[in-house]
Amino acid sequence: MTDAPRTIPFSRRSALLTAAAGLTAAAVTTLRGRLAFAAAPASAPGSAAAPTGPFTLPALPYKDDALAPVISAQTIGFHYGKHHKGYVTKLNELVAGTEYAGMTLEQVVAATTGKADKAALFNNAAQIWNHTFYWHSLKPAGAGVVPTGRIKDKLQSSFGGVDEAKKALHQAATGQFGSGWAWLVAAGDKLEVVKTGNAELPAAGKKPLLTIDVWEHAYYLDYQNKRADYVQAVLDKLIDWSFADKNLG
Repeated sequence: MTDAPRTIPFSRRSALLTAAAGLTAAAVTTLRGRLAFAAAPASAPGSAAAPTGPFTLPALPYKDDALAPVISAQTIGFHYGKHHKGYVTKLNELVAGTEYAGMTLEQVVAATTGKADKAALFNNAAQIWNHTFYWHSLKPAGAGVVPTGRIKDKLQSSFGGVDEAKKALHQAATGQFGSGWAWLVAAGDKLEVVKTGNAELPAAGKKPLLTIDVWEHAYYLDYQNKRADYVQAVLDKLIDWSFADKNLG
């Protein structure tokens, strides 16, 4: 008898830990407040069949056309239905028959961070994590655009206001050379904006609150080479400040 596929565990609190080189998988298991996302159905956009293996594709938190016109259903179909799904498929292939097959996603990231001989495992596991976090950093147009509560106060004290924070995110996202991510993170009592290349997560001590994907597959069908336009539209119409507020803990 084989074990049923696991829904990919996803913890709001563990990202800064899993980003740290040398962190043990055991340390990740002690984290509290875990959040599990439901597995996507077999009819996920752009996908003829769901991945098979210990890891499954997390479901989108909205319909594939819900972010239009900022992000089209066509882009979601390729980005989520092919790229995100592809990372899950590849990770399942890589972990087959290894000790990693029995780990959570976060444990795989933690166990492979900074290890050159495990780069393929890290890249695919981290990209699954990053993409899931990205989808939850967005809400359909008109929802969650104006920050309230603690996140609003933190943006004011750390950047001087919401507009200034958006400018910092825009600068990081457009300034990232090549593929990568722009992150709003909590660093102690302050918020910061950082950027990472490829599949990398923010460094230890910097807790992700939300992220913007600047890999070309995130925007090229809708914006071609106009990354700045894509980033500005996301910041103005889709970014979910309530998600960042919840991630403050």
